[in-house]
Amino acid sequence: MCTVVISHDPAKEWPLLMAANRDERLDRPWLPPGRHWPGQPDVVGGQDQVAGGSWLTLNDAGVVAGIMNRVGSLGPMPGKNSRGALPLLAGRFPTARDAVAHIATIDAGAWRSFNMIVADGDDAFFIRGPGYGQPQIEPLAPGVHMVATTDPDDMAMPRIARHLPRFRAATRPVPPQWTAWTTLLADRSLPAGSELNIPPRSGFGTCSSSAIGVARDGRHSWFFAAGAPDRVGYQPVNLSAAGARDG
Repeated sequence: MCTVVISHDPAKEWPLLMAANRDERLDRPWLPPGRHWPGQPDVVGGQDQVAGGSWLTLNDAGVVAGIMNRVGSLGPMPGKNSRGALPLLAGRFPTARDAVAHIATIDAGAWRSFNMIVADGDDAFFIRGPGYGQPQIEPLAPGVHMVATTDPDDMAMPRIARHLPRFRAATRPVPPQWTAWTTLLADRSLPAGSELNIPPRSGFGTCSSSAIGVARDGRHSWFFAAGAPDRVGYQPVNLSAAGARDG
């Protein structure tokens, strides 16, 4: 996954909104969001069929976790764990704060460098995995933020400089009405290097898109495009399970 947008406002009916475009090798197999892990039946996420992990998860308690590579760390490396294990790790906890407290203790050197967002209706955090030592935790202030391969809201990155102001200016979605954001997620217009929806280049590009909401009353909403979002429509993910309420 390469780009995450988050709107966090604990005063709202839907305090957490998170959207993500996943950019990956187009021949890397994956499954759409579902309950794919028997050992974690309360977790919904897309499954990477190569390493078995996920790029984005939502558990029945409303904890959302998304993983991204940092600059210069695309792809696996021998001897390193798959970063797709980290959203599943976050999904083991009942709150984002609990998940982040645990992730802060792990050996960041066991993974290639990563960025991670972990959030729920009460809190939102950015986690920087530098590839050594321990992960670095930064709370995200209420508002709209964007993260890709560098730090949050990095206006030196063309993609963020172009699109973050557009998300901040857009009407905040109220699930299941996501159009204000999904229109932006589908944008493939030039200039090259600033697209949010990356066209296929050398077998790499945007291969799926998600929009997730967590409501104060326990409802959850996940709309998923199983392909580039300018070519494949968003469909609601079935989140039905004990303890989860679809929105």
